[in-house]
Amino acid sequence: MSSTTTTTSDTELIVSWHEMSLQINCYFSIFLFIFGIIGNILNIFVLLQKSLRLNPCAWLFLISSFANIIVILSGLSTRIISNWTIDLTDTIGWLCRFRVFILYTSRTIATWLILLASIDRWLLSSLNAHYRKFSTLKEVQRGTILIIIFSIITYLPIFYCYEANLINTPLKCYSKTILCRIFIDQSYICVTILFPLILMFLFGFMTMSNVRKSKYRVQSPLLSRINCHDHRQRHFKLIDRHLLIMLLVQISFLALLTLPQAIQQIYSTITRNQIKTSLHIQIENSIYSFVILLTYLASGIPFYIYTLCGGCVFREAFFILMRRIKRIIICQQK
Repeated sequence: MSSTTTTTSDTELIVSWHEMSLQINCYFSIFLFIFGIIGNILNIFVLLQKSLRLNPCAWLFLISSFANIIVILSGLSTRIISNWTIDLTDTIGWLCRFRVFILYTSRTIATWLILLASIDRWLLSSLNAHYRKFSTLKEVQRGTILIIIFSIITYLPIFYCYEANLINTPLKCYSKTILCRIFIDQSYICVTILFPLILMFLFGFMTMSNVRKSKYRVQSPLLSRINCHDHRQRHFKLIDRHLLIMLLVQISFLALLTLPQAIQQIYSTITRNQIKTSLHIQIENSIYSFVILLTYLASGIPFYIYTLCGGCVFREAFFILMRRIKRIIICQQK
């Protein structure tokens, strides 16, 4: 609810907040789009390297990168376009619903794949050989299919709840009723942000506990079943150790960049019946727009996390990729 009383000073502040929000939305969106698309494409090519693609955790990172690209394309492209021309997803109902459905579904898939990766690391680090047997590429592929189905079913109500050309809402393409808004927002908060983050931290702590108990001897179940040379065993252990570090750092950044949106949406739901001034509403809408941008940063940052925290394993795979690209370019020039 809003109050109709607006002073001259409030009007000036409203204009200032609106202009600041537009500038941030314009330039930060462009930066995040380039930053995220380049990062995720590089992620895909690096994780497709032979040394990584057969590892269950690396495979989950790979599919998560595809999902993150869809998140960025479906979310940021329309924000960028709206700064120069009419955003059709704000005016055409079916486009509005389809874009939001793709955005929420792909973001949920990306988040739950990271959760599945944390479960895989816990299984792999377990002292129980029976649990370690479940850390296989086949099992995580089955889990990925279930996650995709679950995400699609969870957000099917968007096709009923969302509508375009709305007023007095944070976005023109938004939930058309209070009940729809509460249902979709709380589903997003719980299913896409809070619940997977809680489980990620839980399995992360359990994995670190397993690692300490085994004196940092994280062993692949594949290596326990076949006879390999010592140097190959050390190589696989090194990959698993660096993948665990990459995962834990990514979970931390994911929490840091997505929890503000959850907090903001909870606040909006609790205060939805309070009388608010136009300035208060504008400030809330500006904050809402900014915390949404932070979630796109979460979708675009994994490659840079992996490069900085992935040790020699990820960086070597990246340098091998760069050398191959360089050779291709030189051959084409000849």
